[in-house]
Amino acid sequence: MSATAGGADLHAGERLGFKPGMVVQELGWDDDVDDAVRVSIEDIIDADLVDGEYGNVVDAVVFWWRDGDGDLVDALVDSLTDLEAGGVVWLFTPKVGRDHEVDAADITEAAPVAGLSTTTTLPIGEDWAATKLVAPKNR
Repeated sequence: MSATAGGADLHAGERLGFKPGMVVQELGWDDDVDDAVRVSIEDIIDADLVDGEYGNVVDAVVFWWRDGDGDLVDALVDSLTDLEAGGVVWLFTPKVGRDHEVDAADITEAAPVAGLSTTTTLPIGEDWAATKLVAPKNR
């Protein structure tokens, strides 16, 4: 992991597989998100993250999700609205032991109902974990 002593993950965008020119939609933003992670992604894609009102096709979705945010299945289905075929949803959830952590089983159960598969989970920044969700190959 490429984090500084203060917890800033300076290479998060790169580790998540983002590339220059990608359009990345951010959902679930709130005051608790890791701004260093956001900046890292924007630096890699060389653009600002777009929001849920973007209204055009996006290459990937970064979704900040916390326990208590609502129904995860519905939220994941909604996150697919603008996502291009073959795109990726990165679900950012608070790490175990942090306020509003999300049980990994909740993600594992919700993803297939929403038409997604979990592939990997990485620590991101000091307080977040990122779970990569993709559409199954046979879809």
